[in-house]
Amino acid sequence: MNTIDEKLQPILSTVLHRNAGDPEFHQAAREVLESLGRVIARNPEYSDDALIERICEPERQIIFRVPWIDDENHVQINRGFRVQFNSALGPYKGGIRFHPSVNVGIIKFLGFEQTFKNALTGLPIGGGKGGSDFDPKGKSDREIMRFCQSFMVELHRHIGEYVDVPAGDIGVGAREIGYMFGMYKRLNNRFEAGVLTGKGLVYGGSRARKEATGFGTAFFVRSMLAAKNTDFEGKRVVVSGSGNVAIYAMEKILSFGGKVVACSDSSGYIVDENGIDLDLVKQIKEVNRGRISDYVEMKGQGCHHVKGGSVWNVPCEIALPCATQNELNGNDAKVLVENGVIAVAEGANMPCTPEAVHLFQKANVLFAPGKAANAGGVATSALEMQQNASRDSWSFAQTESRLEEIMTNIHAACHETSEEYGAPGDYVLGANIAGFVRVADAMRAMGVI
Repeated sequence: MNTIDEKLQPILSTVLHRNAGDPEFHQAAREVLESLGRVIARNPEYSDDALIERICEPERQIIFRVPWIDDENHVQINRGFRVQFNSALGPYKGGIRFHPSVNVGIIKFLGFEQTFKNALTGLPIGGGKGGSDFDPKGKSDREIMRFCQSFMVELHRHIGEYVDVPAGDIGVGAREIGYMFGMYKRLNNRFEAGVLTGKGLVYGGSRARKEATGFGTAFFVRSMLAAKNTDFEGKRVVVSGSGNVAIYAMEKILSFGGKVVACSDSSGYIVDENGIDLDLVKQIKEVNRGRISDYVEMKGQGCHHVKGGSVWNVPCEIALPCATQNELNGNDAKVLVENGVIAVAEGANMPCTPEAVHLFQKANVLFAPGKAANAGGVATSALEMQQNASRDSWSFAQTESRLEEIMTNIHAACHETSEEYGAPGDYVLGANIAGFVRVADAMRAMGVI
């Protein structure tokens, strides 16, 4: 496993002590700090004025009560969060997640990751994240609307197009963004289109936003494979998840000639050796809001569903974890390596455990961290902000072209930085250093902030 430079060890100790009980944040901070020893050895000024300590400390953490009334007229209480992590490069930017697992530690880790991810895009956006332990599954549209409106009653005090621009994440799609935007507009008595991204097209959304994270992951992997003189053509691909990111990663991979043979949801996974029927997956997930197990019943012969278990047991050459944090562990990584995987890219935020990452790197498997490989969503959100600011609306092709350019540039930055710092092909180190340097340079220019 990688080790922390002795000059950075006291910083990590402080971070762990100050954020006791936040294991996901510990994991994210440790991963970044493991990469920075080479930077401060070459540029000791980055260790001055507690710069690294300041980057590891959120600028603001907001926790609030969200009361709402369910369809049985009972009052329910959830907890809301917004962690505004770093605004050195621009207004805070990052999604809102609705899921029972959400707590301040998870939101903090996501905001920290978002800071470097946003920096890698080269766009003027800082890092933040938000959410609630509210579970939208099984709720009626009216219940979700009432929850989103109550959530925004507090959140509206802390956001704005020049302050903090939330977007969607797990459990928050166009429906939830619409309810929140409507309440924000009512509370503030103005149509401030740039305050939320992931909006519907009819009121200021961007084409290709829904597809952006998945497309972006596929673009990054294509560049990563090209650096090794290969491509997707004819390769077996396994994708975890079957939500927005997974669906559109699969769509773009199919266009590149790859063959997706398995995908999953929380109930288990499906295997289709003839290649996943993406139109059917879209029908089940985007229209019916069903379970991936429905695929077998609707498709018929030639496929099967495995309840529970690990989708990573399915042999493949390219693996894309696109579900949630720490879903792919060391045992999964061993199986993938034994089955001949050549590339792994994180379509979700930190879906691979540190042990899994270490095993991939030790086996010389190409590995792309989430802060680089899944930056397409926030990049296109920033493009939505640009369209809102100019009162313009781009075509799908124009937006996708810009997204492809950004993801290609992110790959180049990670690849070139890894070579510059003596670890060619280490995309984790390359992404961490490239993102850190951009944020650190901005903070140093502004004084002690």
